[in-house]
Amino acid sequence: MSTGKKGDSRSGLYFLVFVVAIYLVLFLLKPEKTLPALRASGNMLVRILPIFVLVVFFMGIMNYLLTPKTISRYVGQGSGIKGWLLATSTGILSHGPIYAWYPLLRDLRVQGMRSGLAAAFLYNRSIKIPLLPMMVYYFGIKFALVLLLFMMIASLAEGKLIELFERGPKALG
Repeated sequence: MSTGKKGDSRSGLYFLVFVVAIYLVLFLLKPEKTLPALRASGNMLVRILPIFVLVVFFMGIMNYLLTPKTISRYVGQGSGIKGWLLATSTGILSHGPIYAWYPLLRDLRVQGMRSGLAAAFLYNRSIKIPLLPMMVYYFGIKFALVLLLFMMIASLAEGKLIELFERGPKALG
């Protein structure tokens, strides 16, 4: 999702040029230490590249198939468990800067999206699919799965709490 600002696309390019320049300078100063770092980075890139391709593929499909009107049909007041599953999964699959999602979520709420589902969506954005291979690599599969499961459960609890607070004092006591 693009924010429409011209400088946004260039900032990534500037960062890349900056990192390459730093590596060049370091390589000229200390090639014996820079080469192993480059090899380690390359090896990690080779390991996670297939996951990146898969993520981009699924995000493209999601962006093509799911329009805001389609989503709002499934996240209204009577959506039940289907709405929670959709909010959780699209939150995990979403990408781009979080502030770019606020207008879309506002529009969906105007069209009838439940606030709890918007909260679950935003909470699950903290699960970054492109970073999962690194988490598994550093912490192990068991840790990653347990953490992700608890994050998804917490997002549902947060969404339910927000809906309770919105209903007012009678719903809380």
